[in-house]
Amino acid sequence: MKTPVSILTGYLGSGKTTLLRRILNETTKKVAVIINEFGDIGIDGRVIKGKNVNMIELTGGCVCCSLEGEFKAAIKEIITKTNPELILVETTGVAEPEAIAFDLEESLPEVRLDSVITVVDADGIMMFPSIGHTGRVQIEMGDVILVNKIDLVNPRDIIKVEKKLHEINGKATLFRTYKCEIDSELLFGTYTTKTTEQMHKHKHDPKIDLFQISVDQEIQREGLSDFLSSLPREVYRAKGLIVIKNHGLHLLNYVVGRWDLEPMPGNYSSGNQLVFIGERVGSKKKVITEKLNEVLMRK
Repeated sequence: MKTPVSILTGYLGSGKTTLLRRILNETTKKVAVIINEFGDIGIDGRVIKGKNVNMIELTGGCVCCSLEGEFKAAIKEIITKTNPELILVETTGVAEPEAIAFDLEESLPEVRLDSVITVVDADGIMMFPSIGHTGRVQIEMGDVILVNKIDLVNPRDIIKVEKKLHEINGKATLFRTYKCEIDSELLFGTYTTKTTEQMHKHKHDPKIDLFQISVDQEIQREGLSDFLSSLPREVYRAKGLIVIKNHGLHLLNYVVGRWDLEPMPGNYSSGNQLVFIGERVGSKKKVITEKLNEVLMRK
């Protein structure tokens, strides 16, 4: 099974470190975070010296990793030593996000690109609207953009900021945040066995909703493609286990129109679920369920 890798990017001072602390404090996943300096995160722990990374063990099996050597070798070392469920790479001091994404896709068969998360300082964009080349690249690459520090900007200016972001990247999902407060389920496309009730316990934007559909039979790949293409724009994420006809059990990850399948060990289970996350997506449950049942019935 390939290890999902998410890329975290954003200008200095946008709130990336705040988001990293929040993820490490709240995640139920075994996460490895590659950062530039341990000191920025403020973590106390035993440093494990590696050839390409120095690692600090955290609670819950997570690790923080400070890059010491070549990036690709560091990724392989982390997977070998800690076997994380997710690797989160902060771009500061490493490279711009498109370079990392290219490396992941072309050179590391052990991993798959999960999402690019861009943190934007809303107040900074109002003060410096030209953004600059690096900032523009960070925004262009984002699957998810956190419009952070909204407490420093009046509502009318927030709309202006979001309009500018959409002009640069019309496909990204935008979330307004204060101190990067967001449910991490909305950032990562990895499969989770958490129930709907557990997921609702997290703090998140009240406009964001989710629901599950049980998948009781196999589906043709062509039918799955048609179904995913038909999802309404309100759906930001879809994820879960599904059986593809003649190809067995697969992990489905859908992220804002982009999707992939990964073969999984095991067989069909009546417990297979697809989870849909998005803006008031509960109102679309009937339409989505009907379309899914339609493609499931195809022979």
